[in-house]
Amino acid sequence: MEYQPLAIPDVVLLTPKVFGDERGFFMETFRQSEFEQHCGKVQFVQDNHSKSKQGILRGLHYQLEKPQGKLVRVTRGEVFDVAVDMRKHSPTFGHWVGVLLSEHNKQMLWVPPGFAHGFYVTSEEAEFQYKCTDYYKPGDEYSLAWNDDSLAINWPLIAGTAPQLSAKDADALTLGQCPTF
Repeated sequence: MEYQPLAIPDVVLLTPKVFGDERGFFMETFRQSEFEQHCGKVQFVQDNHSKSKQGILRGLHYQLEKPQGKLVRVTRGEVFDVAVDMRKHSPTFGHWVGVLLSEHNKQMLWVPPGFAHGFYVTSEEAEFQYKCTDYYKPGDEYSLAWNDDSLAINWPLIAGTAPQLSAKDADALTLGQCPTF
């Protein structure tokens, strides 16, 4: 596995070694000892799997009382995945990083606790899987507005059309309104 810190060094892009031939492929998707060496000592307690259609944007979500670190990947389709630093005293507070994750590049993204996270589906459909470092706690989820001008996230919107959002995400707060870490 190759580990590449991004412009916000705490967010790490993981690229697995893929061994393939005419029969298919094999890859290791997680090894605790290597992950700890490159990303820190964490324990994953929950795995999630979602399916979404093209043009859907999920996020930008975070939790304050039980912040979740997430190791995310796409097993079908493609998404533009984004992490926003919500740690008020961080030198990268309010900055974002984004990467294309797909079934083809097989890359994963480590989004540590203290970040808002979301993704936009660029393919016809996408299946998104992720490991979490803490359990989801109802009532402790916050949504940061995907289109907050102060963030200026460069979403690769299909034909420039606004994304489909959940009601919660449509009512999301700007960075200036959001509670932070």
